[in-house]
Amino acid sequence: MASPESTINGPTKAAGADSKSLRNAFGGVIAFIILVLIGVLAFSIRLFSVIKYESVIHEFDPYFNYRVTQFLSKNGIYDFWNWFDDRTWYPLGRVIGGTVYPGLTLTAGTIWKVVNSLNIPLSVETVCVFTAPIFSAFASWAAYLLTKEVKGPGAGLTAAALLAMVPSYISRSVAGSYDNEAVAIFALVFTFYLYIKTLNTGSLFYATLNALAYFYMVCSWGGYTFIINLIPMHVLLCIVTGRYSSRLYIAYAPLVVLGTLLAALVPVVGFNAVLTSEHFASFLVFIIIHVVALAYYIKGILSPKMFKVAVTLVVSVGLAVCCAVIAILIAVVASSPTKGWSGRSLTLLDPTYASKYIPIIASVSEHQPPTWPSYFMDINVLAFLVPAGIIACFMPLSDSSSFVILYIVTSVYFSGVMVRLMLVLAPAACILSGIALSEAFNVLTRSIKFQLPGIAGNSTVASEENGSSSVVAPSDVSKTEKTEEVAKEKPVKKNRKKEKENVEKKPTPSKTERRLLVLPLEASVIAVLLLVLLGAFYVVHCVWAAAEAYSAPSIVLTSQSNDGGLHVFDDFREAYSWLSHNTDVDDKVASWWDYG
Repeated sequence: MASPESTINGPTKAAGADSKSLRNAFGGVIAFIILVLIGVLAFSIRLFSVIKYESVIHEFDPYFNYRVTQFLSKNGIYDFWNWFDDRTWYPLGRVIGGTVYPGLTLTAGTIWKVVNSLNIPLSVETVCVFTAPIFSAFASWAAYLLTKEVKGPGAGLTAAALLAMVPSYISRSVAGSYDNEAVAIFALVFTFYLYIKTLNTGSLFYATLNALAYFYMVCSWGGYTFIINLIPMHVLLCIVTGRYSSRLYIAYAPLVVLGTLLAALVPVVGFNAVLTSEHFASFLVFIIIHVVALAYYIKGILSPKMFKVAVTLVVSVGLAVCCAVIAILIAVVASSPTKGWSGRSLTLLDPTYASKYIPIIASVSEHQPPTWPSYFMDINVLAFLVPAGIIACFMPLSDSSSFVILYIVTSVYFSGVMVRLMLVLAPAACILSGIALSEAFNVLTRSIKFQLPGIAGNSTVASEENGSSSVVAPSDVSKTEKTEEVAKEKPVKKNRKKEKENVEKKPTPSKTERRLLVLPLEASVIAVLLLVLLGAFYVVHCVWAAAEAYSAPSIVLTSQSNDGGLHVFDDFREAYSWLSHNTDVDDKVASWWDYG
């Protein structure tokens, strides 16, 4: 015979489970709609250049990329790999297939082919113009996935919305900005997401996808070396702090093996994937993680006494192998005057290097160190939110949150050396700011909900259903105790002993439920309004930066006349048009690229 308590609680629990699943499904639909809107926002905020000027490719490197994409779409991929262009760097010429990062070109060429196979007649130029805005939407979604793995969907949505608008990323991804960074930032964030996903799940499927995403990043941009150094640093940090697990091994080992093999397939990288100093850190950590994995395996199958002997042997052999590998690496790089590092890498490690030895690199404006106003121009209020996000990542500190902290620390340093790398800082700043804003809104809205009349009781139930620690008020505790006393008096004599045992086993809410931070109602309301106002300032600044600061193409110059009218100088394109109509195909046109 069922007890009265079970008959009462049965339908209640079922109803609670149904309401929870319904709420989760509804939340998933809302999150999907918000993500679609964020993608639309990321795409549309980058269209000011098309609206104000016309659908035109900006600057000079993007025109070279456009010409390569034209050749690819016309002649096919095999001719592209073997294309010797005698019109570039005349009279030397240039082997295009072996000297460019092909990711951008192959991506735009594939999009053009797919679109035309669907009978949508778009030109190659139109596809090139809109490639960057499309991939900025993908980057926002990748930021959502990464942040969701670290701190949940609320922080993920906030980070995605921030990255969709951040001026630093807009500067490299407006419509017409057809450069490598257009697809590289998406590849960077997506690779980090798959690494964290593998780390959280221990899935070989995600580990394989991670290696493929890294391959796409290698194809797209020379900044792939940031990935292959940051992930080994995180793995080493986890090992040193005693957080080694089989999931960490699965996340790292396939990436090094598969990633390096795939990277060597890209002609512009080739054997540099194993011969240059930028990649050596990953190989050393690869050896270390195998030594640690072997030590943990031996610990599981041997007695403690035997383990001490065995681990001494393993560590000794591991150190010997590490020393031998280091000696070989030193011998390999000793013959190089730069010790196997590229000029740009040495500039990042030693900010004075380029000005001493390679002034042509130091003279480029985007290789200069940024000024303080650059940070407030490019990431705006995120500069103030990042420290709060770092603190939130420490509560509690997990493998994934420690990776995000390491990401922001390294990217802040590199952006301080070279203003171009503000682009690498922007996603990290958005992720941490999203975490900070999400945690702040969580505390503030919970405080308001708890203190509003008639909702205090519901908040406890809601938080219990969410599986989180609930807010407990003294009145709720006394109510619970009274209910338990009534329940003790009601049972039939036959089941009295059984019920008593159940009640004794059941811990009291006051002991098991952790009290959460509850701020005063007025302070919570004011803080929410201030955060909304802060977000509004950020949106206004981002829209202004997209419309005014970063949308003007370098080949079309504008100025304002005294009466406020806009005067357009289209001299570049007029000159190119004149050359096109008045010179033969084989004529040589001398030009000088002022590198500074």
